[in-house]
Amino acid sequence: MKRTYPTFAATVAAMLLVTATGCAVTRGQETVGAYIDDSAITAAVKSQLFENKVVDGTAVSVETLNGTVMLSGFATSATERSTAESLTWKVKGVRAVKNELTVRRP
Repeated sequence: MKRTYPTFAATVAAMLLVTATGCAVTRGQETVGAYIDDSAITAAVKSQLFENKVVDGTAVSVETLNGTVMLSGFATSATERSTAESLTWKVKGVRAVKNELTVRRP
C-alpha cells in the first residue's frame, strides 16, 4: 500500500497539470508552449512593475496572449503610464504592448 501512494499521487498531479494547461489550448487561442511562454512574460512584466519606484504595480493588471501584453488599470500620471509601457517592452518575448492604463488623479 505504501508503494502505490507515491505513484497514485504523481498520476493525479500529472492529470491536474495537463488539465490546467490544456484550458488555453481547448479555447483555440494558443499552444501549451505559448501559454507557458505567456505566463513567464506576464510574471516578468509584473516583476518589473513592482520593482520600479514610479509605477504602482498593484494598480496595473497584466495579461499576455501570444506575446502581446495588455496593461490595464489606473496610473496617477502620464509618466507612470509611459514608464509601465517602457518597462514592458524591456521584457524578453514581448511582441506588442497594448497600453490601456487610464490616468486618474488620486
